[in-house]
Order: sequence, then C-alpha cells, then structure tokens
Amino acid sequence: MAKHLVYLVSDDDVIRRALHHRLEKSSGHTMRSYAGLDAAMAAIEEAPDVLVVDVTSLALSPAALFKELRQRSIELPVVLLAQAGDHTTANQAIKLGAADYLEKPLDPVRTELVFRHLFTTAEDRAELSRLRETMMSGVENDAVVAGSREMQLVLRMVERVKDRDIPVLLTGEAGSGRETVARLIHARSKRRNGSYTIFHRASVPADLRAAELFGFEKGAFPGATHRKSGVLTQSDGGTVYLDEIGDFDADLQTRLLHLLRFRVVKAVGSDVGTNVDVRILAGSSQNLREMVREKKFRSDLYYHLASFPVQIPPLRERPTDIVHIAEKYLTRYSAEAGVPVKGFSREALEAMHHYPWPGNVQELAIAMQHAVAQAQGDLIGLQHLPVPIHPFKNATMELETEGKLYHDNKIVPLDRIKEQAVRRAIEIARGNLAQTSRELDISRSTLYKLIEKYGISV
Repeated sequence: MAKHLVYLVSDDDVIRRALHHRLEKSSGHTMRSYAGLDAAMAAIEEAPDVLVVDVTSLALSPAALFKELRQRSIELPVVLLAQAGDHTTANQAIKLGAADYLEKPLDPVRTELVFRHLFTTAEDRAELSRLRETMMSGVENDAVVAGSREMQLVLRMVERVKDRDIPVLLTGEAGSGRETVARLIHARSKRRNGSYTIFHRASVPADLRAAELFGFEKGAFPGATHRKSGVLTQSDGGTVYLDEIGDFDADLQTRLLHLLRFRVVKAVGSDVGTNVDVRILAGSSQNLREMVREKKFRSDLYYHLASFPVQIPPLRERPTDIVHIAEKYLTRYSAEAGVPVKGFSREALEAMHHYPWPGNVQELAIAMQHAVAQAQGDLIGLQHLPVPIHPFKNATMELETEGKLYHDNKIVPLDRIKEQAVRRAIEIARGNLAQTSRELDISRSTLYKLIEKYGISV
C-alpha cells in the first residue's frame, strides 16, 4: 500500500499519540496534527488524503464542521471522532457526508479497518483516474466504464500488456466488450499510429476466410481472377483483432499458427511467404481450453494466443457498472434524438440493477435506444424499458440469496448465509459501509468485524 498523508484536528493528546503510533510508527504513513480547524485549513495545499476531526475536543458540531468545509470548497474523506455511545453525533456525521467515524477511546482493530478502507479506496480511485486519462486518448470517451473492481483489473492488465507486442486472447460472453478492450490495447500500444483492423468471421463465408485474411493468387480458386493481398498484409505495422477465433477451421488455424511463429503470410495458392509485422489480438466467447481437449482447436495455436489471456466479466458480475454504462448511452442517444431525458426513475434503476443482462453491454445499449424512443418526459421509467426487464423491479436481496443458497432441500450453515448477506449488502451499497450497516441493521463495529472475518474486499 502507498504511503498517505492524514490531517488530525484535535487538542486531545491521548488521541494524537494513539493515531501517531497507529499511522506513522506501525504503518509508515504521515500524520499532521492541528489544534484547530483553521490551522489545518491553512496547510490544506499539502493535499492530505484523509481529514480526521475530533468534534468532542473542539466542541464543534458535525453540521458546523461540514458547513465550514463546504464554504472552503474542501472535498476529501472526513473521519469524525465521537465519544463512545454518542450515536446521535455519529449518525448525524454520516448523513452529512462523513466517510466514517471512530469512537473514543480508539479501538485498534476498527481503527485499522477504517483507515485501510479509506486508503485502498483512494488508491483505487487515483489509479483508475490515471488509467482512464492515459488509455482513453484517441478512443471514444464512453468506450469503457470501469467503476467495478472487475473492470479495473481488466484495465490494469491492458496497461501491462499494451507495449509487449505479444498476442492477447480476450475471452468473455458475446456483447461483454471484448472488441472495446482490444481497441484500447491498440490505442495504448506503440502501434497506435498504425492501422487497426477488425476481422469479423461472421461477415465472411467460411470458405473465403483464409483468402480474405491471407490474400490469394490469381486462379487459386474459382472466381479468383486477379491477385489480391489480404487483411494481414494490408495491416503491416498495425494490429488485427480476430473475433470468435474458436470458429476458425483447421486450415485457417494452421495458417495463423505459421504467422505467429514466423511472422510470414502465405497467400492462398502461393508457396512464397511475405514477411509482415502485425500484432494479433484474438477474441472468443467459447471455452478454447475445452475445445483443445476435444481436439476442436489446435493446442499449439491456443498456447501462442493465450500467452496473455484477459477475461472480460459479464455485466451481471459487475452490477456497479450497469447504471454508469446506462447513463453514458442515455446521454448519447437522447442527444442524437433531441430528447431532453435526464435520468431514471427508482423503479427503472432497481430493475436494471437486478436484470441479468444476458446480452451484456450490447443489450444494455439497445435497451437505452429503446427507452429514449419511448420516453415522454425527462425521466426513463420502468414502462420505457424493454418488457423482459420489467419483472426485475421487485428483485430483492432476500430472494436472490434464497435462490443461490437454498436448493435441493439442503440445509445451509447459518454462517454462510450471514456471509452472503454481508457481501451482497456491500455490493448493493457500492462499498458505502455507512449505508451497509444501516440496511443490515447492525453497528459499524460489527460490520467491520464481519468484513475481517469473511475476508471481504471493500
């Protein structure tokens, strides 16, 4: 974990020593302590990562504190220190926007969890912001939405492989975004100024795919009245993305393997090879490893392609991205149609969140087109979304949990049910632990203990 800067506003020497020991001596972070808020704000240009305010020692109410911060345009995570059992102050602080609160005297375990969560969140946001800024140059602004940890991992993998100039195998369900990630790899690579070509196998008859990719000589097959170079030769110095490579026949697999091994293209009907410098990115919605076991796909080609595999998660496994993606498409399609739609109703949001999106991002984009076409006001309601989404407006955590845990009349351990409930609540609250504890009707300290017990990443 990176080292962070924490400002403490308190005149309580016991608290100062405790946090100094916890943050600086034990964890290597830096803490600056101030006796008053004005002194801390005077040094705010140092850009602390967290502001800790002891409202009890300063005789300062949470409302007065946050009013002061708003007036100074200070936007950073704030942790309030309150007396043990002072739930009124703690709850008021959370409602006003505090990132968290700690009770005095400090509990070492809870203190550690609070700061670990805040620091991890800060690092994730900073890294994601950096990746977005660097990776989106030359690519559509709404190409990638990566608020979820799953998609953040994909972006990190893209960053690692962008300049290695090796084949990349992108796997994932249809519509999950394989092609978008492939475009990102090219846009961030040293080949960014070269051509980027997508080869959709569905757009070319099976018996003509080799000729289209590798080119052909005159007379190579009926209708070949002249010599023609293929996609791979035309893309010399650039990148070619081969979609649904699992559908390539044996001959095409052999030709592609030869290209990867020797960087040589042999046109159909020719024994002479042509040297090419092209990077291959391949995509598949099929399980190629299973196809290798079934002798339907060459193992040597698979291992060449899978030297760097990237799995694109389906939309249902990253529900925190759903609304953000929907908003991107809503903005685009409403602008194109000249319809002043600004957002979604609560019912629409709930239905979209729980709907499994079997068609992934592609289906969500089409749903937004449909919704804009149906819209009559400034909000997208449930009635404007495609009919298959409607039943999911009443989906609940209890029903979802029951469906996953209770089957075949088996008894499930109570602890497992509790773990599932906590994980799902954190997911629905999008990592907001204050909301999670309220919805689960448990104290923050109990929630932190459960998070540590089950090893939940927040």
